[in-house]
Amino acid sequence: MSTMADLARDVARLITEMPVAGRSFSVGDASVTEVYAMGAWLRARLAGRADGAVCLAAEDRAVIAAALLASLAGGPVLLLPFAFSAQALVAMHKATGFAVVITDVHRDLPPGVEVVCPRRGDSGPEMHRQAIAPREEILRLYTGGSTGVPQIWPKTGINLFAEALFLTRHFGVSSTDRIVATISPYHIYGLLYSVLLPLVSGASVAPGMPSYPDEIVHAVRERQASILVSVPAHYRILRDRSAMGPSLRLAFSSAGILDPDDNRDFYRHNPAGIVEIYGSTETGGIALRRRSRGEEQFTPYPTIAWRIEAERLHIRSPYLSPNLPLQADGYFVTGDRVEAADGGGFHLRGRADSITKVAGKRVDLEEIAALIRRQPGVTDCLVMALDDDGGREHRIVAVVEGGDVEIEALRRELAGHLEPYALPRAIRLVDRLPLRDNGKYDRPAILRLLAP
Repeated sequence: MSTMADLARDVARLITEMPVAGRSFSVGDASVTEVYAMGAWLRARLAGRADGAVCLAAEDRAVIAAALLASLAGGPVLLLPFAFSAQALVAMHKATGFAVVITDVHRDLPPGVEVVCPRRGDSGPEMHRQAIAPREEILRLYTGGSTGVPQIWPKTGINLFAEALFLTRHFGVSSTDRIVATISPYHIYGLLYSVLLPLVSGASVAPGMPSYPDEIVHAVRERQASILVSVPAHYRILRDRSAMGPSLRLAFSSAGILDPDDNRDFYRHNPAGIVEIYGSTETGGIALRRRSRGEEQFTPYPTIAWRIEAERLHIRSPYLSPNLPLQADGYFVTGDRVEAADGGGFHLRGRADSITKVAGKRVDLEEIAALIRRQPGVTDCLVMALDDDGGREHRIVAVVEGGDVEIEALRRELAGHLEPYALPRAIRLVDRLPLRDNGKYDRPAILRLLAP
């Protein structure tokens, strides 16, 4: 396992030794050389500012990559919004007081904010002459959170660039690869796999973010993509139509557990099995599995130390956000319940916070959800525990996705398997569960569906 000093040298080398100069970064658009030139221009443009962090609100992945390089080379800390609405940007401005925004499109910004727009051909002093700060915070990711209240996760240069370097080496990503991503670069998974991975490996990333089945298939075929970066919700809509063509060699999935049937269907149509990545914004990547190779357990990255205590996963990792609470030996206790697997690795057994109490009895929300998903006509569901009786008790509710589900039949089936106190008191049937653009459930929108 590499030491932090080794990782710092590897990351610093990205500035002093430009990887794969001249290769295309964006398919048919910016080259790696142009990305580095824009990064140098941004570093010089923002040098010496005393007014704090800078909001990054660009859509072009080349501009995002350039801004990250500028920050790594000693530039200001970048703020990544969880949304680009005027309301979200005003709220972030109120919380942080940012005075500068880097963007390539028009935004409704708070009054008085300076707009910086890097362009192809912009350049500045070579960045290897600048101070390089791989151990320092370079980025703050804002996530919407299940309640809609933003959470802030700082990331260092090592957190981000060292993980991208690991992925490059582990999966053999090179300048011959082309990436199609269906996930926004403003979430950690999309940022790593569609911005940093191509930047450090020399691979090219296709512009845009296809999200409909025909768009995804067309993008992979048209670009002759070798790597697909997507989420469980998109693999679900690709069922029965997911023949991508012979160029695809890797497919990644994260931001939730991939349905086994969706995984099998994809592998039946494509030579590439799906690599499921387990991790989070705050932890970075932790483990992976390939069910197409018979792997049911998750295997931790070789760069991560791990152990299981009282069904909880503990990890020590170079990708952990620096504000996470660590034990005395440097391990972080995740929010997931796990079980050790024969031969190494672990099985996920749900979130620790999926356990709730109803009438003083222990209820596993994940267990209820798994039971509902097995019923005829159900394509997905979310089970939640809502405060009841002034917050002293909880009531179980379920939002079920499916076009041909009989609610009363579902209730009878659940009653045959669950104790009365664990039965959902409300079941709402919907055509499609609301999702955020990172592929995760939009819980505030789902709560509105449950409103009287």
